[in-house]
Amino acid sequence: MSVESIIRASLDEAQSLLDQFITDPRTIKVMDQTTQMICAVFRDRGRVFACGNGGSMCDAMHFAEEWTGRFRGDRQPLPAMALSDPAHLTCVANDFGFDEVFARSITAFGRPGDLLIAISTSGNSQNVIRAIEAAKSVEMKTFALLGKNGGKMKTMADFWLIAPGQTSDRIQEIHMTVLHILIEAAERMIFPENY
Repeated sequence: MSVESIIRASLDEAQSLLDQFITDPRTIKVMDQTTQMICAVFRDRGRVFACGNGGSMCDAMHFAEEWTGRFRGDRQPLPAMALSDPAHLTCVANDFGFDEVFARSITAFGRPGDLLIAISTSGNSQNVIRAIEAAKSVEMKTFALLGKNGGKMKTMADFWLIAPGQTSDRIQEIHMTVLHILIEAAERMIFPENY
């Protein structure tokens, strides 16, 4: 197999999975509901937290910096934070176990009406599950971005979407697309002057 054919097959697969995701009737409905929730959280001076492992943590960090920095145009920063502080993660993992690394942050900082965006390509990441449980215990809202069959997190979150595909790379590509669209849609509602 040539490199060119590998590239073509990969692009075709990515396009096919995105097409499946777009035609799922839940996709746009849940993204609309999540956008409305994000806007309500920011308008009520709440905060958005995001967490995940590995590439999903990178997606959480990317999502948060788009709010505290900028997306497409200059505007005031909005309170979004990825649960990714290495000192906190290693401290909690050492003292309480890796399953608690996100839950401890949510318990410390989360307030009723805040939002947790939980990202997991399997839907079964125990530390992300614990973060959802902690968020529920402090009356936060929850949105889960998942893969495969949605795992345990599918039944836990207030809203959830499952990216089609069987590999983390393809799932994460769709997750990042969702996160960017949520940012754009919410920003258009909160800062219409930027468009």
